Amino acid sequence: MNDITAPRTLRPMGERRFGRVNWLGLWTLILREVRRFTSVWTQTILGPLATAGLFVLVFQLAIGSQRGEVLGLPFVTFLVPGIVMMTVIQNAFANTSSSILISKIQGNIVDTLMPPLSPLELTLGYVAGGVARGVTVAGVCALVLFPLTGTGIAHPFLALAFVVVGSALLAILGMLAGILATKFDHLSALTNFVVTPLSFLSGTFYSVSVIPGTLGQAAALNPMFFLIDGARHGVTGISDGNPYLGLAICLGLCLVLGALCWALIRAGYRLKA
Repeated sequence: MNDITAPRTLRPMGERRFGRVNWLGLWTLILREVRRFTSVWTQTILGPLATAGLFVLVFQLAIGSQRGEVLGLPFVTFLVPGIVMMTVIQNAFANTSSSILISKIQGNIVDTLMPPLSPLELTLGYVAGGVARGVTVAGVCALVLFPLTGTGIAHPFLALAFVVVGSALLAILGMLAGILATKFDHLSALTNFVVTPLSFLSGTFYSVSVIPGTLGQAAALNPMFFLIDGARHGVTGISDGNPYLGLAICLGLCLVLGALCWALIRAGYRLKA
């Protein structure tokens, strides 16, 4: 039997030789995820900018003139980095969770699962799309809000590191939410009762040092606190906690939750019919 007519052995998804990566397929998936949010930029980029700007305006008008310094910083300078990071968190989560859930509901998730992409490549592709949206939102918000409020950047590379790691962590959480959810009500519940409360109770609008006793210690264990506190340190040089420890913890969470996401995709959990 010659080579043309000889049967070929098909490998199951993800079982490829070590070190072999489908770079073209990975880049195509990333590009698709980026185009998803850039094609509706008024909703995915201008919308978060308007929301962040309204937060700053309302808090500044309502209590800015009466509020003293926070951690030695003017209130608006303390406030802006946290609001920008909170916006990044919410948008990175929304990007991956909506992408997967919409594909499942519309029945075209097969178009993503059928190409020769391994579970790791699928995970990286979705996460990269979420990171791209998070970094884009952070950049646009910073370009507009920082000059308006007179906010500088003390440690730009550290601030960027927290934006990237925070986007990756929330993109992974969004993937898990999209995989586990079977309808939009499930995703809305996770957003409204988990992501939003954790981001609001993370020291965005106040210093966690003012929270007394056990409640303050619990607030300091919130992963969102590490992200917002670290981003604030990157922008202002001032923080409640150790930003490098927070960055290490968030990186560890990315690895652990990313591995869980990879395992669910590899098993086809709630993805394959």
